[in-house]
Amino acid sequence: MNVLLAQRINYLKTNVLLKPLLLMIFLLLSGCATTSSVEEMDGDPKDPFETINRPLWTFTWDYSDKYITKPASQAYVKYVPDELRSGMYNMALNLNEPSTIINDVLQLKFVDAAKSTGRFLLNSTIGLFGFFDPARDFGWARKQEEFGEVLGQYGVGDGPYLILPLMGPSSVREEVGDYIDKYYWPLAVIDFWPNLLRLSILGLEGRAALADQEQLINESIDSYEFLKNAYFQNMRYKVYDGNPPVEINEEEEAELDSYLDELDELDDFDNVE
Repeated sequence: MNVLLAQRINYLKTNVLLKPLLLMIFLLLSGCATTSSVEEMDGDPKDPFETINRPLWTFTWDYSDKYITKPASQAYVKYVPDELRSGMYNMALNLNEPSTIINDVLQLKFVDAAKSTGRFLLNSTIGLFGFFDPARDFGWARKQEEFGEVLGQYGVGDGPYLILPLMGPSSVREEVGDYIDKYYWPLAVIDFWPNLLRLSILGLEGRAALADQEQLINESIDSYEFLKNAYFQNMRYKVYDGNPPVEINEEEEAELDSYLDELDELDDFDNVE
């Protein structure tokens, strides 16, 4: 469930045009934080900027989303016909196919790269620039790959957890990946206004998809921790294509073994009596 939630909350970070400014704001806020305040935190190594991230998350979820993004998404869903919404969303996603092809090749996923190539060619022609999705009829389902996943596949860690104002959860590795992805063709040659329209469609559709899961956030004991855990689960899920290896906590295993040994000793003592 957390993976699904994190996948759908990606709408918070779709606007690449704002990212340089928001990253600069984050860095300035980080510079204002004292070293002692960071050292005093209980300490999640993945979240060294928690004292900054938490108020940014409160602003993003409790204010900008509540009063701007959510109402805009609800109006979009209510007044735009479903067929038109579906077509525009398909067109926006179709522009990501070339970057997916390259990222698949970089991970040696040649079969997936071939399917994405077929999808892009078929949908861009017969599908009228991606408005329709005839490739799905051939069993070529859309499977987006980002450069951040390429880095993860080759062992690059997530890096510090970040909350970008207005956008939500991210990490250093994901931001580097997104920076590279936007320079792939055709995204690199799209003018400002068409790209703004594309990003707006992705954001509105992403927020609409989140509607069924937002109650999980609102009812969680700590929405910040809940979302952070969901985010890292989702990143791991994506890097391993839905089949992440099982992680073993050695400390917990050692404690469990010690507890079982104690139980065995008690049983032996009872048998002797």
